[in-house]
Amino acid sequence: MALGFAGWMLMPDGEPMAGNAATPPPERHAPKMVVVMAAERPPPPPTATPTPSTPEVPATGPGTFVVTPGESGRAGEGSTLLTYTVEIETGLPFDPIEVAAVVDATLADPRSWIADGHHSFQRVPAGGDLRILVASPGTTDQLCAPLRTRGEVSCRNGDNVVLNGLRWAVAVPHYNGDLAGYRQYVVNHEVGHALGQGHVDCPGPGEVAPVMLQQTYGLDGCLANSWPFP
Repeated sequence: MALGFAGWMLMPDGEPMAGNAATPPPERHAPKMVVVMAAERPPPPPTATPTPSTPEVPATGPGTFVVTPGESGRAGEGSTLLTYTVEIETGLPFDPIEVAAVVDATLADPRSWIADGHHSFQRVPAGGDLRILVASPGTTDQLCAPLRTRGEVSCRNGDNVVLNGLRWAVAVPHYNGDLAGYRQYVVNHEVGHALGQGHVDCPGPGEVAPVMLQQTYGLDGCLANSWPFP
């Protein structure tokens, strides 16, 4: 919006003398002054926060794996040490270092299997007691056979702890978007099988789900839980 201010003033140089036909001095006008007040510029629109995209997991892969380098510290004080590698199938959209960090932190958590007082865990770059593998659905089916995973679930088969890459990417609906919690669950569940643990049922509606409940299929009225010793 512009506000204008204009003014003029007659500025005589002197009075005319008697008897002289003096030409009156010309009028002088003050210059017109215009004050422009610019409207306050609106702030720029907020930058939209990008929605994290879900990694696209191929239906199958080549069956070769990238081993996460390095090793972790020993987690737990139990006398039975289980070493493990963390390996990602070639072509999957997961960073081996990031996956290993999740696995390491899960198995080192005081609510995990180290709380039994018997077991301890350590990641190694090669030759572990267990291979913790994140695999495409098709490769999961191959590694889990004769178990029937149907491209949907994970398994433990011998020394292989096979984590289905599809589940690693999107979890399951009844975890209500808690991807981190589901990843902790599936690591603890499948490693639990390697420790000799079998499946159990939900103890009752509203109870905390045992970690060895097959929570990928459903909660059966229990509350989702990632830990052996919550």
